[in-house]
Amino acid sequence: MPRGDKSAYSDKQKRKAEHIEEGYEDRGVGKNEAERRAWATVNKESGGEKSGSGRGKPENHSASRKGGQVGGRASAARSAADRSASAKKAAATRKRNAAARSRSH
Repeated sequence: MPRGDKSAYSDKQKRKAEHIEEGYEDRGVGKNEAERRAWATVNKESGGEKSGSGRGKPENHSASRKGGQVGGRASAARSAADRSASAKKAAATRKRNAAARSRSH
Protein backbone atom coordinates (compact mmCIF):
# COMPACT_ATOMS: atom_id res chain seq x y z
CA MET A 1 0.00 0.00 0.00
CA PRO A 2 1.61 3.29 -1.09
CA ARG A 3 2.09 6.10 1.40
CA GLY A 4 -0.94 8.36 1.63
CA ASP A 5 -3.37 5.65 0.44
CA LYS A 6 -6.71 6.20 2.18
CA SER A 7 -8.45 2.97 1.08
CA ALA A 8 -8.08 1.36 4.52
CA TYR A 9 -10.13 4.10 6.21
CA SER A 10 -13.84 3.62 6.90
CA ASP A 11 -16.45 5.74 5.11
CA LYS A 12 -17.15 7.50 8.40
CA GLN A 13 -13.48 8.43 8.79
CA LYS A 14 -13.34 9.74 5.21
CA ARG A 15 -16.46 11.89 5.76
CA LYS A 16 -15.05 13.19 9.03
CA ALA A 17 -11.72 14.12 7.38
CA GLU A 18 -13.53 15.91 4.55
CA HIS A 19 -15.63 17.90 7.02
CA ILE A 20 -12.62 18.87 9.14
CA GLU A 21 -10.68 19.85 6.01
CA GLU A 22 -13.51 22.16 4.88
CA GLY A 23 -13.47 23.81 8.29
CA TYR A 24 -9.76 24.53 8.06
CA GLU A 25 -10.13 25.88 4.51
CA ASP A 26 -12.95 28.19 5.65
CA ARG A 27 -10.51 29.59 8.20
CA GLY A 28 -7.91 30.34 5.52
CA VAL A 29 -5.61 27.30 5.80
CA GLY A 30 -4.19 26.14 2.46
CA LYS A 31 -5.63 23.05 0.71
CA ASN A 32 -2.66 20.72 1.33
CA GLU A 33 -2.16 21.82 4.94
CA ALA A 34 -5.89 21.51 5.64
CA GLU A 35 -5.91 17.94 4.28
CA ARG A 36 -2.83 17.02 6.33
CA ARG A 37 -4.34 18.41 9.53
CA ALA A 38 -7.70 16.76 8.87
CA TRP A 39 -6.20 13.27 8.51
CA ALA A 40 -3.99 13.83 11.57
CA THR A 41 -7.12 14.70 13.54
CA VAL A 42 -8.98 11.61 12.28
CA ASN A 43 -6.02 9.40 13.20
CA LYS A 44 -5.77 10.92 16.67
CA GLU A 45 -9.50 10.69 17.40
CA SER A 46 -10.34 7.27 15.99
CA GLY A 47 -7.04 5.61 16.90
CA GLY A 48 -6.93 3.18 13.98
CA GLU A 49 -10.37 1.56 13.97
CA LYS A 50 -10.43 -2.18 13.33
CA SER A 51 -13.46 -4.24 12.44
CA GLY A 52 -14.75 -7.06 14.60
CA SER A 53 -16.63 -7.36 17.85
CA GLY A 54 -14.87 -5.96 20.90
CA ARG A 55 -11.87 -4.60 19.01
CA GLY A 56 -10.44 -1.14 19.14
CA LYS A 57 -11.05 1.70 21.56
CA PRO A 58 -13.82 4.30 21.76
CA GLU A 59 -13.23 7.56 19.92
CA ASN A 60 -11.51 10.24 21.98
CA HIS A 61 -12.63 13.80 21.22
CA SER A 62 -10.63 15.50 23.97
CA ALA A 63 -8.43 17.43 21.51
CA SER A 64 -11.50 18.86 19.73
CA ARG A 65 -13.06 19.80 23.05
CA LYS A 66 -9.85 21.44 24.22
CA GLY A 67 -9.66 23.51 21.03
CA GLY A 68 -13.18 24.80 21.59
CA GLN A 69 -12.43 25.68 25.20
CA VAL A 70 -9.26 27.57 24.24
CA GLY A 71 -11.26 29.66 21.77
CA GLY A 72 -13.93 30.37 24.37
CA ARG A 73 -11.33 31.38 26.94
CA ALA A 74 -9.81 33.89 24.52
CA SER A 75 -13.23 35.43 23.93
CA ALA A 76 -14.05 35.63 27.64
CA ALA A 77 -10.80 37.50 28.34
CA ARG A 78 -11.92 40.41 26.13
CA SER A 79 -14.07 43.27 27.39
CA ALA A 80 -17.80 43.43 26.67
CA ALA A 81 -17.24 46.42 24.38
CA ASP A 82 -14.62 44.53 22.36
CA ARG A 83 -16.91 41.49 22.00
CA SER A 84 -19.83 43.69 20.98
CA ALA A 85 -17.76 45.53 18.37
CA SER A 86 -16.53 42.22 17.00
CA ALA A 87 -20.08 40.83 16.82
CA LYS A 88 -21.30 43.93 14.95
CA LYS A 89 -18.42 43.67 12.50
CA ALA A 90 -19.13 39.96 11.94
CA ALA A 91 -22.84 40.65 11.35
CA ALA A 92 -21.97 43.32 8.78
CA THR A 93 -19.60 40.91 7.02
CA ARG A 94 -22.25 38.15 6.93
CA LYS A 95 -24.79 40.61 5.53
CA ARG A 96 -22.30 41.81 2.87
CA ASN A 97 -21.38 38.23 1.89
CA ALA A 98 -25.03 37.18 1.69
CA ALA A 99 -25.77 40.12 -0.60
CA ALA A 100 -22.78 39.25 -2.80
CA ARG A 101 -23.91 35.60 -3.02
CA SER A 102 -27.47 36.55 -3.96
CA ARG A 103 -26.15 38.79 -6.77
CA SER A 104 -23.92 36.03 -8.18
CA HIS A 105 -26.71 33.40 -8.33
